[in-house]
Amino acid sequence: MQKKWIALLAGLLIGSAAAAADNPQVSIKTNLGEIIVELDQEKAPISSANFLAYVKSGFYKDTIFHRVINGFMVQGGGYTADLKSKQPLRPDIKSEEKNGLSNLAYTISMARHDSPNSANSQWFINVVDNIGLDYPNMKGHGYAVFGKVIQGKETVDKIKVLLVDDKPGFQNIPVRPVVIKSATVLKNRIVPPAPPAPPPVVEPAPAQEPAPVQEPTPVPQQEPVK
Repeated sequence: MQKKWIALLAGLLIGSAAAAADNPQVSIKTNLGEIIVELDQEKAPISSANFLAYVKSGFYKDTIFHRVINGFMVQGGGYTADLKSKQPLRPDIKSEEKNGLSNLAYTISMARHDSPNSANSQWFINVVDNIGLDYPNMKGHGYAVFGKVIQGKETVDKIKVLLVDDKPGFQNIPVRPVVIKSATVLKNRIVPPAPPAPPPVVEPAPAQEPAPVQEPTPVPQQEPVK
């Protein structure tokens, strides 16, 4: 019986690893560097398929990060460098806010309007842990995470600290435009480095016994002179 459970558990682990290996990876090349995101097709199939459709269509080429708030997120996927809105190619998608993925730093999520089922082409990358965006914190809803940055976090960090300004119809828009030159699906997947191992626990050295203090040798008293 025990062998049966071990075999079942091993099968689950292998299946989980295989699913992760099948997750698409997308390269987002900007004028500040490259960002590579890995999508979670298992937990966010609708959002992943929608994002991939926009990527494969070339929709994101020459779009910008139009909203940048350091300490919150960086948003793109909807406007060109001359601030013209791009008409979505697909209908709005159903929210996957309950998929169990959290808006942690360097995750990518679908942007939307007040309605939870109003996301289409726009997305954002969290630059800090924004668990307040998870279901059901936002008026009983949340923002659907569908992947994470696996390479190029330094590019995200460059974007998040840019000087921003307000323009008619825009708030927190970078003064220096961050342009997406291309967004493509990687043919050869990269393997992200394993997280560093925790430092070894060093046992404190035992306290040393104090060095023995040598007692002075007593001087024999002389017999009194008789």
